[in-house]
Amino acid sequence: MIRNLLKRVTDPDRALQAAVSGLIEATGMRYALDLKQTRYTPGDPLKLLLAGYVGQRNTGADLRVEEMIRQLRTVLGDDNVELTCMTFDPKRTAGYFRAVRQVEMPQIFPPFLAQECPKHHGVVACEGSMFKSKFANALSVLMAGSLGMAAVENKLSVGYGAEAGTMDDGLSHFVRKHCAQSLVICRNDPSRKVLEGLGVRTKGGTDTAWTFDPAPPAVGEAQLRAAGWDGVRPLVIVCPINPFCWPAAPDLVRATALGLFGEFRNEHYRSIYFHSWSEESERRFETYLESLARGVRELVRETDAFVVCVGMEALDREACERLSQLLHGRAPVFVSDEHDMYQLVSILRHATLLLSSRFHAIVSTLPAGVPAVGVTMDERIANLLTDVGHKELLLRVDDHDLTPRLIDALRDGYRRREQLRESSLRFVPSQLALLAQMGMDFEDELMRVYPEFPKREVARSMENYLPPLSANLTRLLEAYT
Repeated sequence: MIRNLLKRVTDPDRALQAAVSGLIEATGMRYALDLKQTRYTPGDPLKLLLAGYVGQRNTGADLRVEEMIRQLRTVLGDDNVELTCMTFDPKRTAGYFRAVRQVEMPQIFPPFLAQECPKHHGVVACEGSMFKSKFANALSVLMAGSLGMAAVENKLSVGYGAEAGTMDDGLSHFVRKHCAQSLVICRNDPSRKVLEGLGVRTKGGTDTAWTFDPAPPAVGEAQLRAAGWDGVRPLVIVCPINPFCWPAAPDLVRATALGLFGEFRNEHYRSIYFHSWSEESERRFETYLESLARGVRELVRETDAFVVCVGMEALDREACERLSQLLHGRAPVFVSDEHDMYQLVSILRHATLLLSSRFHAIVSTLPAGVPAVGVTMDERIANLLTDVGHKELLLRVDDHDLTPRLIDALRDGYRRREQLRESSLRFVPSQLALLAQMGMDFEDELMRVYPEFPKREVARSMENYLPPLSANLTRLLEAYT
């Protein structure tokens, strides 16, 4: 009864959107009145705020931002830019984003946005899942709100390498209202269609992670050998998630019970947000994990492969440990709460075959030619594998016949691994070309907003708009372009 009453009294998601909207409008009013606004002056560094989902030990989110920073420095010039990155937890991003100021963002973030965004000459929204209701509306409000804060002051307002999906009515209205003056560079065409339907300017692009250079292969090999791999047996790496605990939604009743009695601790996401969970969710989660385990066990029986579970985000530890138990406790577990992004990707790139529900596990291993079977909960992996040309290796977490289809896909992926490796390597240069074009489009938008910025006098070619590339990526460009 109390829960239903509170829901009728207020919707925390809508309240958050209203609060951020009010602060954006107040920021615009102060700008119109010219009250102590931070304005760009030629000769001074351009101050950019990077708004992202970092500090949660999400490997994909962190390495995206790392590569974005490297590219922005290349395009803008180190002496011309001063970068600040939001983080939920500076301890979890220590050692990342070198030479970039990190500012801690509180869980209740609207006042923070109103204070921090106006200190800069522009905002770059960094999160991949930038506009969607699948995970938590609050995350998209954070991204769209940051862009809106910059746009209302006529400053640079760019979403970089973004994905857009299904949004509820409230979030759609919020994005339409506050991002109409922003530029969102999307990582696929379906995302552009979603945002253009809301009146948002877009450009095409890709993910920013393609240029990521992990720790040397010897680092990952040493970790794997210490866990029991002999360096000879085929190596199957599985990246599971819990796909059925989303979206995370605000719940004042559970927040009160957590604070007073410590209840609902296992479902707590952060602040007043809690993961969705029920007996049905648990059943579906068990079915998903059992399907992964059956598929892997069958492949091991046929190939004598060594199996490892990798958690790309700290949240994935439970999924990894439960899957390892279903594999008779024989699969070592590596999770991002104990291994940084350089180590994890070094481990991943040793895989003979990858089975992943994590988008960036696939992106970060394609430059090493690792073939991947994707088991997806939304459009991200589907869009990626479709673009690569490996759509036949795509499954959904809730497929009713997941187990037999997964067994077939793993067999097919393993049998055709050399063919898939070649097509994966051929795909990477096309993404580097798109990433370079993103750098050009970013520069064009910057010059539109700040025509006095000291633009470099360089040819508009790939090498001038990508960060320094690893030897591996350089070889791929030479071989396939």
